[in-house]
Amino acid sequence: MAPTSRERAESLPDPKFLTIAEVASVMRVSKMTVYRLVHSGELPAVRVGRSFRVTEDDVNEYLRKSFYSAG
Repeated sequence: MAPTSRERAESLPDPKFLTIAEVASVMRVSKMTVYRLVHSGELPAVRVGRSFRVTEDDVNEYLRKSFYSAG
């Protein structure tokens, strides 16, 4: 028997949401840089009221994609 939508939802881990300031701290950039990434669509975010939240997984994925070896 297939799992119900409730069972599927209960089995998924809760994503950890970070504020723009927390993302800036993790990435070691300014808050304005994070806002630019969000507004350009490079970094996915969820709008909560008047503020944005970014999942920790999305931050890690962005950093992983942006990483390159220098020389």
